[in-house]
Amino acid sequence: MNEPSNRALPTPDSKIMPLAILQQRVREWQAAGLHVVFTNGCFDLLHIGHVTLLDQARREGSRLIVGLNSDASVTRLKGPARPIVPEHARAGVLAALAAVDAVIVFDEPTPLELIVALRPDVLVKGGDYSAIADNIVGAPELRSWGGRVKILPFVEGFSTTELIARATLPEKS
Repeated sequence: MNEPSNRALPTPDSKIMPLAILQQRVREWQAAGLHVVFTNGCFDLLHIGHVTLLDQARREGSRLIVGLNSDASVTRLKGPARPIVPEHARAGVLAALAAVDAVIVFDEPTPLELIVALRPDVLVKGGDYSAIADNIVGAPELRSWGGRVKILPFVEGFSTTELIARATLPEKS
């Protein structure tokens, strides 16, 4: 009995890419008729809300790129106690997910430069945004080249901030 070969499966490390390589990969995917989806976030303490978002985002196209906030970027956004998990570990966990085709770490305050450089077909964000998709960073630019924006609902009760708060509550006697 022959066992299936896993040699064709990408390793998580091979999915974490610098911009120049990812730009080339996106051009190849799009030239092959594949629709590229982009989402971004801190993804500190990966939880079911994140995994659900990534799975749903991947269903919006053929390939999913995750822009990951660097450690310095997370600290600027969330405060000095964050991130809990360093960027190389967060990138590795994201890259290990089957729904994710590429991960790129960015240090800028927003992913706008990445979005413009990569020119994805679809931009996906979690439901913490208003119903006005134009409020999402990169939405006007994406639409200028014919892309679309999709806002996905959050999984209730799961946010990294809430999980950290619950984990640090004193135990009841």
